[in-house]
Amino acid sequence: MEVPGGIPTDDEQATGLEREVMMAARKGQDPYNMLAPKAASGTKEDPNLVPSITNKRIVGCICEEDNSAVIWFWLHKGETQRCPSCGTHYKLVPHQLAH
Repeated sequence: MEVPGGIPTDDEQATGLEREVMMAARKGQDPYNMLAPKAASGTKEDPNLVPSITNKRIVGCICEEDNSAVIWFWLHKGETQRCPSCGTHYKLVPHQLAH
């Protein structure tokens, strides 16, 4: 609760969309894709999951941590696909919009 004369916390003063996003984040949800994606090992058995509202999405892979080049490729619904440069696996998963 708010202390009289104190500075309110983010929880106490958040309203509207900001509050909705904060509450969803507490439940482990990301309704507007605002949080950083959770990285997987990138293997065929544990691919990086890429949410999409369509049957395809363009993906950018930074193959090495200190690399500044991005390898772009189309990811299609269905089977797991590999980055053409480094071989990291990605899989398209359905995503529902929050509204």
